[in-house]
Amino acid sequence: MQRRRFITASLAAGALGGVSAAAAVPGSQNASGGKSRLFFELRRYQLSDGPQRKLCNDFFQSALIPAVNRLGIKPVGVFNLAIGPETPAIYVLLPSATLETLVTLEARLAQDAEYVKTGAAFLNAPAIAPPFNRIESSLMIAFEKIPGLTLPVATATNGPRVFELRTYESATDQDHKRKVEMMQSGEEAIFAKAGFSQVFYGDTLIGPRLPNLTYMLSYESIAERDKVWSAFANAPEWKAMQALPRYSFENIVSNITNVILTPATYSQI
Repeated sequence: MQRRRFITASLAAGALGGVSAAAAVPGSQNASGGKSRLFFELRRYQLSDGPQRKLCNDFFQSALIPAVNRLGIKPVGVFNLAIGPETPAIYVLLPSATLETLVTLEARLAQDAEYVKTGAAFLNAPAIAPPFNRIESSLMIAFEKIPGLTLPVATATNGPRVFELRTYESATDQDHKRKVEMMQSGEEAIFAKAGFSQVFYGDTLIGPRLPNLTYMLSYESIAERDKVWSAFANAPEWKAMQALPRYSFENIVSNITNVILTPATYSQI
């Protein structure tokens, strides 16, 4: 147990870098004394057409979600890639109040007899018929001023909704930090005014193509998405913010990746 705590503390200290010490301690409050910042693991399961999709969905619904909920990881989002590269793929979002829960997750799941039994078809699949091709995973911490996760209104009734997952890469750490600052110091408020449903904002600690940030938006439909993006692009507040020398001295975002996702019927987000 001491070794596990040491690894978790080392990971937090190394990955968080410039994050305040208070925010780096799982379950603590942020530097301004506000709400604790969530940690997120975002998984991308790359599949092939065929039986893998059903095997994954059965596993996520019946084994993974109940098990991680028992460990305090909730709500869990499961999303199908609707528009984006390399379909089919399934995204799984695991939010946690503590870093240790995510770092030790697989070890704790292996000790959960119900999870092991219910997920046996997925967990024990042979190499000749694997349940997925590859998993990509990113570890993120919520923005200091946007520390949590907000469910879309339609989630409560499992109503129609689509999600947009956007990742902003930056050429340097300086540019990345300024983009994080920009988003949580005015840009997200302009999103809200334009009518966006904002699910979460995460600063990537570990993952590919660093440095980057990822955030998720939700809409009732693609038509609504087009409408609110037009409102945002034409907002005078956005045009004024873009022109500020602090954010316009160079291109602080070097690449944007965005995909459109639809929730699985059993998704908790």
